[in-house]
Amino acid sequence: MTPFRRLWLAQTVSLLGDCLALFAVQVAIVFRMHGSASDMASVFIASLLPSLVLGPVAGMFADRWDPRRTMIASDLARGGLVLLLACAATVPQICAISFAVSCFSNFYAPARAITLPLLVPPGLLLAANARMQQSMQVARIAGPALASALVAAFGEGICYAADSATFLGSAILLATLRYAKPVNRSPPRTGFRDVGAGFGFLFADPRFSFVVFSMAAGSFAAGCFGALASLFVRDVLRSRPPLLGMIGMLIAAGTLAGSAILRKYAHRYDPRRLVGCGMAAVGASILLIAAVPDRAVTLIGSAGMGLGVAVVVLAAAVMLQGETPPELRGRVSGAAASLTSLAQLAAMLLSGMWATHLGVRGVFALSAVLLFAIGAGGLLPCPTKCPMITPRTLPCHNQNRT
Repeated sequence: MTPFRRLWLAQTVSLLGDCLALFAVQVAIVFRMHGSASDMASVFIASLLPSLVLGPVAGMFADRWDPRRTMIASDLARGGLVLLLACAATVPQICAISFAVSCFSNFYAPARAITLPLLVPPGLLLAANARMQQSMQVARIAGPALASALVAAFGEGICYAADSATFLGSAILLATLRYAKPVNRSPPRTGFRDVGAGFGFLFADPRFSFVVFSMAAGSFAAGCFGALASLFVRDVLRSRPPLLGMIGMLIAAGTLAGSAILRKYAHRYDPRRLVGCGMAAVGASILLIAAVPDRAVTLIGSAGMGLGVAVVVLAAAVMLQGETPPELRGRVSGAAASLTSLAQLAAMLLSGMWATHLGVRGVFALSAVLLFAIGAGGLLPCPTKCPMITPRTLPCHNQNRT
């Protein structure tokens, strides 16, 4: 098994476990604790908060530490913490555990961002990220169905145990990973200057500023849609929860299909323009849903959103991983995660208030306009020479595969 396949398999089993645990948490809060929508929102906010503050710090340490050991330690810590969810009797306890799990996840993500470019040549980063994205969407589609069966047969505790087991399996796979770690050539820095190096890199180059701003704007629009989708289904479409589930499945299926298409046909394209096209596609899909309140149109728009999301996520990942200096990959990853988490949190806090004044369809239309405006920026001439997603003549980063 190649090193990349080991990393991919480790992420896949871990993601499936996360989907099981998330479903179990929802069941516990809604059915066992008789919680409200605000209780569920508090759990999601608790999971987002560590990225805002800890993301850049975790990225700094990921650049200094061995990324493989960082991922293993994060998996083992999270595997132990999720077992505590079986003992949680109140929503604040679930929030506290979710916060702790998210803290360790913020160390795992930049370490993985450092590792992936070491396992595949630059020209294969798009295909590698596409496969990672596909496994994420498969887990999101299959996870709820599997979790529902497990909860019905054994109770929610089995999902926490399964998630813990997937973290352990991931750690075992990562322990077998071998690669040549590049020499850190960054000058020694301390304190806030070191933590802020990721932000400095992102905002110093207009290409990267556009990409990370697009990711944040896309996260904000997606957050608004996710927060208001249930109200849209109930109040505008006059439908029931099964339609809401179908919307989520079609977004995931669209992302899965988009990843497969990009993997084959996105070579030799400027990633900045791909991001702009993806933003415009997501905006058009949301605008279609807002303009034509029909069930069939909503499902078509949901699939279109997934396709656009795949374009944005994959093109941005290839650019950030392939063009970021190796010694800064952890901090850049942490900074990008911090900005997107801030956008998601802002969406959760603002979407309800805006919906009161503009209506759900008005918020969707406003989000679409925002995405169109940013997407247009990606189609304008690049202020500096933009890299292309093509196989390069550079040697493979990893010459010592095992």
